[in-house]
Amino acid sequence: MACFKSTYADELVATAAAMSVPGKGVLAADESTGTIGKRFDGIGVENVEENRRAYRELLFTTDGFEKYCSGVIMFEETLFQSCKDGTAFVDLLKSKGIIPGIKVDKGVVPLPGNTRGETTTSGLDGLGERCAKYYAQGARFAKWRAVLTIGDALPSAQCLDDNARCLARYAAICQQNGLVPIVEPEILTDGAHGIDKCAEVTERVLSCVFAHLMTHGVMLEGMILKPNMVTPGSQSSQGGSSASREEVAAATVTALRRTCPAAVPGVLFLSGGQSEEDATAHLDAMNKGDQQGRKNPWTLSFSYGRALQTSCLKAWLGKESNVAAAQAALLRVSEANSKASLGQC
Repeated sequence: MACFKSTYADELVATAAAMSVPGKGVLAADESTGTIGKRFDGIGVENVEENRRAYRELLFTTDGFEKYCSGVIMFEETLFQSCKDGTAFVDLLKSKGIIPGIKVDKGVVPLPGNTRGETTTSGLDGLGERCAKYYAQGARFAKWRAVLTIGDALPSAQCLDDNARCLARYAAICQQNGLVPIVEPEILTDGAHGIDKCAEVTERVLSCVFAHLMTHGVMLEGMILKPNMVTPGSQSSQGGSSASREEVAAATVTALRRTCPAAVPGVLFLSGGQSEEDATAHLDAMNKGDQQGRKNPWTLSFSYGRALQTSCLKAWLGKESNVAAAQAALLRVSEANSKASLGQC
């Protein structure tokens, strides 16, 4: 393993610890222009820059949101935007004690030479220079998403190794430039697999990812893991989320205990298309502990996108008159997940 060397080492550890405070999570508001357009289509809002800015301002100015939120992941456009009154979003978040973050990957692309339709993630070219720019703008953490699929002999060894290697290179580059890397190997829920198959693949994926992280000299105390929860496939005879909350919680925590080193301060789950209710319930069940009373070495919390924003978007509908109602919806769901991260729902 390479020896980690960075002038930012102490800052990285402090930032990762602050992102992992029990009772708080991270809002994933890093939807690309195309993805936020799909969300806006569902509520009849035009996908133009001013509407994107106004919506993010709605999120970030929600009074009391800082009680439940330690950080916000932003798209590059958002990182450089400001509120209507001219206050930079980065400055607004910092004034609330919320850590600004940035999505740095450039999206998934077909994996060269792979005939199974699998993907890798682009964006390593010029990443160091971009990270330095984002740090100067005020970002203190970053996110990179790898996407894997469960299927007949999937994920392939080629796909798994390539994505794990990219995640590790990204994480090392981020740490060299002062940004805490959120490492996100997302195993999609697509498929007819059962919960046991998802558990097996999740353990295989996380084991490979951490092996590459160690090889690349990534400081585990200065990173965050953002994994999927272990659930049946959405086309499974188990009906996707029909596995009990306790089964999902037990399978997910077991996979983490077998693969995720205790040095990692926080495991902040992605919602993976779960409903707001399911994402909250599964997180709560994990934090209630098992029958043996064992405690986890890492904070288990949330880094949700849709599972925090769905009700908020439906309440907003792009109308200024609905901002208060939308913020109330965001606050309600955020508070519920804060309680879930403490096992208090």
